[in-house]
This record gives sequence, structure tokens and C-alpha cells, in this order.
Amino acid sequence: MKHLSILLAASVFLFSCNNSTEKTATKNETKMSITEKPFGTFNNETVTEYTLTNASGMQVSILNYGGTVTKIITKDKEGKDGDVILGYDSLAGYIQKGNPYFGCLIGRYGNRIAKGKFTLDGATYTLAQNNNGQSLHGGLKGYGKVMWKAEKQTGDSSLKLTYLSKDGEEGYPGNLSIEVIYTLTADNSLNIDYAATTDKATPINLTNHCYFNLSAGKDSTILNHDLMLKADKFTEVDAVLIPTGKLPDVKGTPMDFTAAKKIGRDIDSVKGGYDHNWVLNKTGNALESIATLYHAGSGRFMEVFTTEPGVQFYSGNFLDGTLTNTKNNQQYALHAGLCLETQHFPDGPNQPSFPNTILKPGEKYSHTSLYKFSVR
Repeated sequence: MKHLSILLAASVFLFSCNNSTEKTATKNETKMSITEKPFGTFNNETVTEYTLTNASGMQVSILNYGGTVTKIITKDKEGKDGDVILGYDSLAGYIQKGNPYFGCLIGRYGNRIAKGKFTLDGATYTLAQNNNGQSLHGGLKGYGKVMWKAEKQTGDSSLKLTYLSKDGEEGYPGNLSIEVIYTLTADNSLNIDYAATTDKATPINLTNHCYFNLSAGKDSTILNHDLMLKADKFTEVDAVLIPTGKLPDVKGTPMDFTAAKKIGRDIDSVKGGYDHNWVLNKTGNALESIATLYHAGSGRFMEVFTTEPGVQFYSGNFLDGTLTNTKNNQQYALHAGLCLETQHFPDGPNQPSFPNTILKPGEKYSHTSLYKFSVR
């Protein structure tokens, strides 16, 4: 009888533990969700905002217009939620003239291509010169201004976006089939997985253009944020921000972020502010931690990982407070937010010494970047 009592007690204990685990898993599973709501119409198509939520309560919202990230809501050191990216309260903001790519997907070629021209397989291609005589972020209608097909993923807090960029779109060759998957993970990371195939050789350089301000609007600029970049070199640029081909060492210059420092410390020594590509200290295409961003007031800390060879740090130099329909009517003035655009190098198609940016038929373009949030 004594042995039977012990066995019964153990059985009850095990059942209780298993039952408790199941309840906890079910409870957490209900918190991991994807919801959707209408966000207006564009070219007679319904724009939808999808919100990914994890078990910790972090939220990321994304539009099928432009693949645009509209919100990233994370907790500060006191446990209070805040939206850490710049954006708008309606579709009118995102489609307004002069919207500086807030939160959107960038392509076919992120960053600049000199004079809007490149030669590939003996043919010269001409692109829109939409930025000081250069082609920027895919041209007049890059991927941030088109409708993507959205599909909620089962069993995960993920959203898959697909888009077919047709041969000749914005001057680029080849039908490019693109897939981007946004995933909000249990450890408060926003993962972005990019993939593409083509039926004709074409340049490709996809990225995301979120503007971060980890104070969640409490600080009007990002100058007091501490930034670290794992990069000993950067791509030197000319007056119109086209690479010269030189890769100067950052040591002892205002471009040195190898140790975390306040963005505002040296920014006045950089004409126009920071808008440069840093050459990451990487030897391959593995996913690695390449940057950190910290805001002492809120305690929010962001770590950036990527498989890409470069990152464009842009300090919001062209923000001037004139954008309308902003969140909570905030005035996004000079340096209100910053971008950390993981990428291949600017003007890659015209710079043979830079990492290859040409995708050929039969090959698959892929890269992963993630932004992980925590507090200190």
C-alpha cells in the first residue's frame, strides 16, 4: 500500500506538471498572434495593416503597401510600451509627396547608382535620375510604392510578402520574383528574410528603411543615442554621395563607431551628416551581430544582425519638420530618426572591386537581417 500511495502521488504530480505546462504553452500561444485591419485604398486596392504580436507584448505592424513597417512597439526599462520608429497615422502620410521611405522595402537596388546608368552583358541600362542626377532606392516608383501580396504564415508570428517586378520596371532588366518574410520572434527580434530569382541578369540590393528613435518620441533627435558599428572602413563618397572606390580607415576620424559613442559627438564634422556605407568586419555571409544602438533615457537597446557586407547609417539629414499626417502630429525635424540599412555597397553595378550585386538566372538571391530589442 505504501508503494501504491507513492506511485499515485507521483502520477498526480506528473499530471499536474504536464497540465500546468500545457496551460502555459496555450496561454503564450494565444498571445502570439497576427491581426489585420483596413488602412485605406491605393489604386483601387485595399491596403491592410498586419500586426504581429509576441508573448512579451512586443508588436510590429506592416502594410501590404510598400511592405512598410508602420510600428515597432517595445518596452522601456520601466516596462512602458513605446513606438520606436518614425511614421504616419494614415495611408495619406505614406503616399504623400516627399515621404522619405519611412519603414518601407527598398529595391530593385537600394542606395545610389551613379548617373542612373550601368552596363551589363554588353547592354547599357538607363534608370530614373531621382536624386541629384543619380538613381536612388529603385527610382521613381521603387518597391516602397507598390502593392505586395501578403500571406499570414501558420504556426508563427510571420507575414510573407511577394512581388513580381517585371522586366523593364524602372529600367531594370529581368522579371524579378521577390519574397520577403517578416517574423517577430519570442526573444523580441524582428527578422527580415529576403529572397529573389530572375530570368535575366540584373542588379539587386534589397533592404528596409525604418527610421529608429529608441526614445519613442520623447527625444526630438537621435543625437544622444549611442551607436556602435563593427566596421573598420567605409566607402568614401563624392559630393553627390557616389562612392569614389576608396575604402578609408575610420580610426581617428568622425566615422569611427568601432566603440559605442553618441551620434551627436562628431556629426558636425561630417558635411551634411552621416549618410554613408560602412564596410562590415565580416569574412563571409554568415548572420552576425554588426551594430548596436542604445538610448540611456529609455534603457532601450537594439542589436542589428545581418548576412550582408555593408550597412548604410543615415542620420536623418533631410528631415525638416514639414511632413504631414505624422504619428501624434510629431514634428520630424533634422535628425529625428536614423536608419541602419543592411545592404551591398552603393553603386555596386559600376564598381567592379565591390562585392557582386548581379543576380543571374538559376541563382537565388537571399539575405537575412534582424533587429533585436532589449533593455539595459
